Formats: sequence, C-alpha cells, structure tokens
Amino acid sequence: MALNHYPHIYRPIDVGTMHMKNRIQYSPIVTNHAGFESGAVTRELLEFVGTQAQTGAGLVTIGSTPVDFEHGRDFYGCLSVTNDMDRAGLFQLTQEIHRYDCNLSAELIHAGQWAALNDIEAWVPSVVDIFPKDKSLYREIGRAEMDIVIEHFMQATRRCMDAGFDMVMCHIAHGNLLSAFLSKFWNRREDAYGGSAHNRWKFPMEVLEAMYSVTKGRIPIEVRVVGDERLPGATDIEERIAFLKEASKYIDMLCVSTGTLFYGEATSYNMPGYYIERGCNVEHAAAFKEALGDKVAVSVVGGINTLDLAEQILAEGKADIVAMAKALMADDRMIVKGERGQEDEITPCMRCMYCLRNAGKDAHLWGCAVNPRMGREYRYPRFIPMKKKKTVVIAGGGPAGMYAARTLAERGHDVHICEKADRLGGRLQEASALWLKDGFRRYLDFQTRKVLSDPGITVHLNTEVTPEIVKALAADALIIAVGADEFAPPIPGIDGANVVMVSQVDRGLVPVGDRVVVCGGGLSGSECAMQLGHEGKDVTVVEMMSEEAITSKIKDFTVPIFQRRLREGASAVMYETKVLEIREDGVLVQTAAGEEQFLPCDTVVNAFGLKKNEAMIEALKDAVPETYVVGDAHKIGLIGDATCSAFDACLEIDS
Repeated sequence: MALNHYPHIYRPIDVGTMHMKNRIQYSPIVTNHAGFESGAVTRELLEFVGTQAQTGAGLVTIGSTPVDFEHGRDFYGCLSVTNDMDRAGLFQLTQEIHRYDCNLSAELIHAGQWAALNDIEAWVPSVVDIFPKDKSLYREIGRAEMDIVIEHFMQATRRCMDAGFDMVMCHIAHGNLLSAFLSKFWNRREDAYGGSAHNRWKFPMEVLEAMYSVTKGRIPIEVRVVGDERLPGATDIEERIAFLKEASKYIDMLCVSTGTLFYGEATSYNMPGYYIERGCNVEHAAAFKEALGDKVAVSVVGGINTLDLAEQILAEGKADIVAMAKALMADDRMIVKGERGQEDEITPCMRCMYCLRNAGKDAHLWGCAVNPRMGREYRYPRFIPMKKKKTVVIAGGGPAGMYAARTLAERGHDVHICEKADRLGGRLQEASALWLKDGFRRYLDFQTRKVLSDPGITVHLNTEVTPEIVKALAADALIIAVGADEFAPPIPGIDGANVVMVSQVDRGLVPVGDRVVVCGGGLSGSECAMQLGHEGKDVTVVEMMSEEAITSKIKDFTVPIFQRRLREGASAVMYETKVLEIREDGVLVQTAAGEEQFLPCDTVVNAFGLKKNEAMIEALKDAVPETYVVGDAHKIGLIGDATCSAFDACLEIDS
C-alpha cells in the first residue's frame, strides 16, 4: 500500500452498509456473456466477472440487467434476475466476486423504448414521432403496467439481495423507461405523471421507494443518472438535482453518465471514444456532489482511462468514486498494479472503441485492441505456457509484430523481431498523430519500451526480413507482420512535387501548405483532415465512396461525433467524387453530379489507402515450414484486428 502514488484512489469508502477497499468502480457494460435467451449464468460470464474483480476494483456492476424480459429487455445475452430459478447462478457470481475482496452490484433496468429494437412491444411514457422503429411497437404505459414494473424491480432487488449482492443500481439514464419519465423530451403525458418536474419524477420515485421497501437499508441502492441528456429541449441538470435530493432518502450512491442511446451525438457521448475529451462528465458530477453534500456518494464515468486522471478527480473533490470500464478491459490487473507502485506496467487504453464492436449484437464482447484475451478468459487464461521452446522470427515491428513478440517471449520462446525502419511502431506512428489520440501515443511508447527491455526479445532495426535472414537466425517459426504499403493509384500527377503521403503528413515529416486537398476520406484521410484543420489549414476532403459506405466501417455510436470532428476540421467534404488529375496548383475532380470541378490548393495528400505487399509475403512464406501471416499483411484492418490475429498465431506456435 505504501508503494502506490494514488492516495485518494486507495482510500476506502463506506457507501451505506457496503465497504469499498478503494474508490474505483468497474462501470456497467453490456457483454452478452449470459445465456443468450435465458440470461442464465454461464461459465463465460463467471470467468468474465471474475476477471473484472481481479482488476482490483472495489466494486463491479454487471451491466444491463432487465427486471422484465418480456417488455423491458434491451439486449440478449444479459443476466436474468427475473425468476426465482436464477438465484443459484446469482449466488455463483457473488461467490466469485467476493473471492477478491470486491463488491458486486447489478444495473437493474427496464429498457422502455429500447425493447422495440428487439421487435417486441415497448412500454413508454408517451408515444412520440422520433422513435427509431414503427410506432405500432410502442405503447403508452398505464397504471396497471406501472404497478407491474414496480413489482418487477422489487422482485429483482430481492433476488439480488438474497444471492449476496452488495448493492443494486437503478438505471435511470440514457432514455430507458424510468429515464424517459423524468425527461420532458420523452414524457408528454397529461396525467399525474406528466407536465411538471414533480409529476415527471413520481413514477421513478415510486420505483425507488419500492426497492427500498425490500432492502430496508441492508444493502445500498445506487442510481445511474445523466448530467446532460444532450437532446434539444431536454431536462436540465437542476431538475435532476432536485429529483435526487428528494430520492436521497432511498439511495446511497449515484453514478453520473451522459447522453441518450441511439440519438446522434447523444449516443457518442454515452460511450465516449477518443473523439471526445477525457473526463467529459466530471463537471456534472461535481455539480451533483456540491448539491447533495455527503448524503449520497457520487461516482463519475466517461473517458477516464488513467489512474492519474482518476486521482486528480478525487483529489479535487469532484467525485467520491471513479467508474471505469475500457481501461480495465485493456489491463485486467490495472488497479492491483497501481496499488503496488507498478503503474509503468499498466497497458494503456487507447479509447479506440474496438472493444465495443460487438456490443448489442448476437456475439459476446471479446477482444480489446491491446488485450485480445478480454471477454475470452474462459478460453485463454492469463498465462499460457509453451509446450516446446522455439526460435521465432517476426518480420515487422508494427502493432501486430510487437504484440506477437511480447506474447511469445512471455511464453518462453526465443524471439527475433526485425523492423526495416529505424524504430518500432509501424503504422502506430501515424495512427497516434491526432491530437485527441493521447492513448495511442501512450500505447506506442509502452509497447516500444516493453519490447526493447524484454530479455527474451532481440530487436533488429533497419533490417528488412529476407529468406536468408530467417535461415541465418535458425528460425523454427516465422510470423509475417510486414503490414501494408500506401497505395498510389495511376492518376495523372500523382507523382507531383506537391503530393505527399498521409503517413508523412501525420508524422510531421513534410511541409504542408495553407490550402490542402486530402484525396481519400477513409479513417486515415479523415483524421488527417481533422488534424490539419485543428492546426488552422483550409482542408478539402475528396472521397470516391458515399458517406454511408465510409461510416458503415465505423462503430455506429461513434459515427455522429466522427462526422462533427470532420466538419470542424475540413471546410468541405466531397463524397462520391472522383479524382481525375492532380496539377501543380490543385486537383481536378468529377463530382457526384458528374460535373468537373477544380480545387485549388498548395498541397495534395495521398490518403487513397493501403495495399498488401503480396510479393514480399509470398517470398517469405516458404522460408520456414511453420509460417503465420498476421495484421495488415493478412487482412487490412484496425489495430485491434492486428493484435488479435497476432495473439491467435502465437497460441498456435508449439501446438
């Protein structure tokens, strides 16, 4: 304990009857690890929840736990607390969590409007025109159904308490049923449950009162709220503060989030990636804390991905507890390492959102861009020893190559990593350039440092792998992680002096004029445009594909904030536009309407994308019988795709 540098994080706190060993809450997330239809506790869920506790967090909150599977379910594969038969599985969860001196809670929810996404009838305060599905799927909830919902919350609370849960959370945020009742954006009722702020909070208050009638203070109740719904004309924070002051007789803690699911940028803020500043909800949490004093403990979530930021929030008194998720998925021993003074050993979270690419789908959550084990703990333990020691040569020192090198060395193999450049990192060098991508830069520095300092890894810089080098190093196995090369299509003028590659621009290796045309509006070109616009350049982006086709490759809840950042960085974005010719003073294009247009500029950025070096891959494939192709050399994709493919290959070596 004396070794850690975070005195506020590791100071215990009592929340009602619950004692937390530290101030970190594992924030509720949707993982789909329970039985897909039944919601039963599975081995997969037990392993994942156990790993959550092993992070060292003081509290784990299981996400999206519906009190009603018929009308109140938002996701499949979520935990069931809807039946007395669930109790045996729930007891297994508490046993697993308590092994690690950790507390367990469940995010109890009635999905309300989100149930319609599963094509089942959704109960809502009011049927409004902006719901995403056919209006016939939504029904204004009546008194009889409200009583059913209250009974379901009571029964779910009782089952959790009987199974040994240390707390229960009532989810009143993000547009679900109780949240919608609070909000004048969703609640247009004309009865006793609509109109004034007091009327709108009556039903959520009835639910909390009913939950408290079950707990009677024996376990604490937490409420999840938003500081800002981020919807036009929505309820302000003052109303929510007034509601919570009244609710404080029933609750012991609140977790401050933001946004509303499935409504433009409101969704992006609900699950903030790197396009949104870190700690985006801290000031809202501080406002709640100031208003509520010591009556209710305040937890804050949202883009908090380092212990340093968590410590700062707590030290400044802006919250009592800090809630994290993505950072704890990136390193499942994060809090333990911090307590032991080993913060330099913590794998940084990039906030890239790769972990959430399966969220809400039919597959369970698995694979973090920096931790491929995440969500697959039931298949891959933290350490997998080798069966037979081998010498492995890795061609390429980018994200896939570096991850492979560390994984193999950890397992006990002798590793040689060969990188043709004068430093490690590959495309992480330019991928980390955007000013908002501080997590990428920390990860690049971390991986480079760990590879260079590992005694089981020999690093050969300025060395492009050839079959002769593989033979000279006496390789038993070869991993080809050479990435992909930037593509220059046969466009007149593509070799002009005013044309620069996007990687050179991102890394600051070439001068860029005041007026810039970026050719290629994929993720690389778009983020280059964002950065140049941030630096004050006048930027136009030209992309041959449609905007819909481009954004389909980005996680849906990230799309709105991506589009805004791009609009802020670029003065114009021209989709479905073809580059015809590059000239000394600009670019000739053909617009979506079929018209030719000349775009004057000083600098043209080639961001046309990547192409695998098939010749190099083929030349290396026969260098040694046991060969694996990973990362962009296998399939051009995201950093997470590269590290996951590298991890998978490393487990095959010596099998």
